[in-house]
Amino acid sequence: MKILIIEDEARIARRIERMTNDFFEGNASINIIDSLKKGIDFLEKETVNILLLDLNLNGRDGFEVLSTMTSRSFQTIVVSANTENAMRAFELGVLDFVPKPFDSDRLFLALSRAITITKENNTSIRYLSVRKSGSIKLIELEHIAYIQGAGIYSEIHLSNGTKELHDKGLDTLERILPFGFERIHKSYIVNIVRADQILVSSGSRYQLQLKNGEVLPIGRSRYKTFREQFGKEIE
Repeated sequence: MKILIIEDEARIARRIERMTNDFFEGNASINIIDSLKKGIDFLEKETVNILLLDLNLNGRDGFEVLSTMTSRSFQTIVVSANTENAMRAFELGVLDFVPKPFDSDRLFLALSRAITITKENNTSIRYLSVRKSGSIKLIELEHIAYIQGAGIYSEIHLSNGTKELHDKGLDTLERILPFGFERIHKSYIVNIVRADQILVSSGSRYQLQLKNGEVLPIGRSRYKTFREQFGKEIE
């Protein structure tokens, strides 16, 4: 288990580290970073399972991390005294918000959730972040019709007919998208609310027609599960 703590107060960082070590009984790799920039640089290069994040880092806004990393597959736990920002944090996909001051029981509860979370429970995330000309654009999930694989990248197809290029592949996006986004083919993830009907043609060919008329392929190996879970609702 790889853990990153982004906290600028050394005393609190060491306390979080000690409690986290106790929770995992010493079987975790923990890194502590004390600045926003170094934290973002670390996450760009390294893979972590859990991020423990303060929102006020030497006067800089920790929401910059959340906005930049909404589409990453790790779970984020905010540890902050800024409780007025809790709702905003949850909308950006945070798993839990631990208010300061905190005790080990409260942090342990958050860590327990982080290691048992499932795709179906990950319903708080509302956005995917897309890098554009050095800035971050947040795309609301409800505006996504489907996502198409494009090599190591992904094309996000929006309900208004426009497209955005995401810098992560379908496998990564599949792990972090909430229930309602279904992988129907090796190259496609669909937002089920945009689906209209399943089309079956000769030769056991399966397709999904969207409400806008577009037709996407359904992989043979995925058809049965997809049909059982969603067929009745969308036909």
